[in-house]
Order: sequence, then C-alpha cells, then structure tokens
Amino acid sequence: MTAVVIGATGGIGAALSDALERRGRPVLRLGRSTEPRLDLLDEASIAAAAARAGPGLTLVIDATGFLHDERYRPEKALRQLDPAHMAHSFAVNATGPALLMKHFLPLLAREERAVFATLSARVGSIADNRLGGWYSYRAAKAALNQITRTAAIELARTHRNAVCVALHPGTVDTGLSGPFARSGLNVQAPAEAAGRLLSVIDALRPAQTGLLLDHRGEEIPF
Repeated sequence: MTAVVIGATGGIGAALSDALERRGRPVLRLGRSTEPRLDLLDEASIAAAAARAGPGLTLVIDATGFLHDERYRPEKALRQLDPAHMAHSFAVNATGPALLMKHFLPLLAREERAVFATLSARVGSIADNRLGGWYSYRAAKAALNQITRTAAIELARTHRNAVCVALHPGTVDTGLSGPFARSGLNVQAPAEAAGRLLSVIDALRPAQTGLLLDHRGEEIPF
C-alpha cells in the first residue's frame, strides 16, 4: 500500500520517504516542487494531491513546518513580535496541516489500521514551556496540537482503527532546526530521526489517537 509523505523534499520528509522505500513500500512524495504539486498555502493544490492519492490510505505523514527564513527569526522577546511573521507561522504550521487533515483524513482506510501523523514540536506544549520566547512558532504548534486532537475525535467516529497524532521529532540536523541547536544537545541526522519516528508510528494503537508523542513514543503534555 502506498504511503503519502507531505513535505517530502525537506530534510526529515526526504529521510522518511527514503526509509519507507527501503522497506519496500511505495511512497507518494508531495511538496511544492513535486508532481503533483502540494503547497500548504494553496488549498486547491492540497485537494488535487489528495485526489491523486485516492482512498484506502494506511499511512500519511505530514513532515512540513516553518521556523525561520531570510525574513523571520524566532522571537526572543515581545518587542520582536511582527504580525506578518505570526500570520505566516500559523498559515504553515497550523492552517496548512489542518487543511491536510480536511482532505486526507477522509481517505484513510476504514477497515484496517491507518495512521495520519503530523510533525509538531515539544515547544508547542503549554505545560512544558519553561523558557519562553519563540512566540509565533510555539503558538502555531500549540494550535496544531489542538487541531490534531480535535480532528482525532471526529475521525474516530467513522474510522475506529485510525490513529491521528502529532509527533515531536527532536532536534534534527536540517535547515529548519539545525541553526538553533544548542551545544551538547542531542542533534539527530535526518535518517536517524526518520528511523525513530517510523518506529513510533509502527507501534501506534488506536487508543493513542489525538496525542502528542516524542520520537521515543513518550507522551508530551499539551
């Protein structure tokens, strides 16, 4: 059965796709530069990509995310808040994944175990926030966690064997998080992170739907 990886041209997404293919599983790789093209800021492209994927899916992984670019950097203080930065962070980290759920969750298989996993972040946990800062990213990932939980509740009404979860991959040596890795922090290579995430996905049970889990499979409080 074909797996779908969204954000497959990014560091973690590419590593996840490669790992799945090494297992012998076909992968539909989706992103802004793939065919079909999928852009989180363009719902029509999401709908078209979902139509290409078709029904009966057993694994969909959303490996998208935005932390910084040449315009925006994570805020260290309230005085650095910028409404355009915050809006873009929410568009990519919360609204985009919500639209993925809108179009892909109905395509999950009904009679067998199926998983939709979206990459979130520990910093999106309100309970775990002890350092402050990173307002836009934290808030957008917190929103994603809530969206995931809410979608999981709705999904369970029609897909009793499905799992919809948010996963924290840890710090990975990619363009997204690599520049912000602190000295001494356990930074994973993309292939290592992909292996850990797939191990967590392999072990998921329907009772865990709606949770935020880290790359060891341990629950993170919202």
